[in-house]
Amino acid sequence: MGGIGHVRRGWRGPRHEGSRRLVETGLVSPEQSDQPLAMTRRSFLQSGTAAVAWSAAATYIPTTFAAAEKPLRVGLIGTGWYGKCDLFRLIQVTPVDVVSLCDVDKRMLSEAADLVSQRQKSGKKPRTYADYRKMLAEKDLDIVLIGTPDHWHALSMIEACKAGADIYCQKPTGVDMVESQAMLAAARKYGRVVQIGTQRRSTPHLIEARERYIQSGALGRIARVDICCYWHMRNRDTLVQAPDTAPPEYLDFDMWTGPAPMRPYNRIVHPRGWRAFMEYGNGIVGDMCVHMLDMTRWMMDLGWPKRISSSGGILVDKAARANITDTQEVTYDYGDLQVVWTHRTWGSDPDPKYPWSATFYGDKGTLKASVFSYDYQPLGGGSPVHKDVGMELEEYPEDKTEKDLEKHCAPAIRGHMRNLLECRQTRGKPVADIEQGHISSSSCILGNIALQLGRTLAWDENAQKVVGDNEANRLLARPYRSPWTHPTPKNV
Repeated sequence: MGGIGHVRRGWRGPRHEGSRRLVETGLVSPEQSDQPLAMTRRSFLQSGTAAVAWSAAATYIPTTFAAAEKPLRVGLIGTGWYGKCDLFRLIQVTPVDVVSLCDVDKRMLSEAADLVSQRQKSGKKPRTYADYRKMLAEKDLDIVLIGTPDHWHALSMIEACKAGADIYCQKPTGVDMVESQAMLAAARKYGRVVQIGTQRRSTPHLIEARERYIQSGALGRIARVDICCYWHMRNRDTLVQAPDTAPPEYLDFDMWTGPAPMRPYNRIVHPRGWRAFMEYGNGIVGDMCVHMLDMTRWMMDLGWPKRISSSGGILVDKAARANITDTQEVTYDYGDLQVVWTHRTWGSDPDPKYPWSATFYGDKGTLKASVFSYDYQPLGGGSPVHKDVGMELEEYPEDKTEKDLEKHCAPAIRGHMRNLLECRQTRGKPVADIEQGHISSSSCILGNIALQLGRTLAWDENAQKVVGDNEANRLLARPYRSPWTHPTPKNV
């Protein structure tokens, strides 16, 4: 088949999901490996309905979901921007009864309850909770959506697994590698279907681009993919503009902070500004690179990179309170293929049409792909092809007026939700299964660790460790603030 940069015709499923490897790395026990969602690939493919599910997850194209007779009982943890966005897309594609909402912001929670009562068919207001543990203790939910800040993903997702729910969790999986490993272990231990919100895998025009130009071999041998984000998205507020203050009375800031280090509150942090601080996430790499890296991995059937290196830092905007990088490059080395991430929150875009995108360079052509469009350019003659995103606004007119909705992303989220619903029925792995989310999210974490240490990391996917680097391995788990306990694959 040639080198790793060569992509075969057709799709044969992820190459890095076997139960043997999960057992070897301690992510699941031998007993857990016998459960349906922890089968070996061979036994999974041998089961009839599961084989259909595998195929659907691998080459998934969104279709209309056949509604269950009884509405699914749904709960949402984190009722902010994307939590509601995900929930409302689920309401659009299947009958649900949204019975529970949880948030530590009383005002945001109340507003979400009002909106849900307007959007769901029953008109009912859901129960509201300030503590996700109390919500999940009811053990009466079919699906739990998680839309919290990143530092809360792991604990709430693991608890939802224990409560017997299937899960839609926003990306990335966790803020550190061990969190992410524990989330994967919990999903397999409790037999839960978990879809991660890397919805490029369910974006119709990107599915088309993948099949027509990459899986078909039209690009030829691909040896480099450039992935990037040049949006000026890093918060620029200074200490004078955003001084430390007491948190608003409607926000339980101690619970909001949870296992993360306690920082003084400032108005940047909440709502929606917390990504400016590494304490709560992994900067622009953990926010934007994870999408483009995951899309590249899906399009090309890639697993873990072999080596990861990074350079950059806060090179321009040194006055801002934000402590995430304003400039960074990460190289993911797959041997005969290099995937190179670049972000820069200052200056101009190299290609204003593709400021957040992936460019696949093959010896027969080039493909540029983003959430908005794709462009295929063959070498040596032939006609270029351009395709824009379809927003489905006439099919879902409520999208036209929904506050803060990224209309170009709504079709992909609906597709992602349909895939989750189908896999709930078959108990198969969804297209953005937790293990795929773990690989993409953890690869971004490794990129930040490489930058922090100033050296290239060699990754051992079997051992789930950095080769010969104890200092790097110590950074795979962040300290948790008391009284919270850091999850591990063995204690879930």
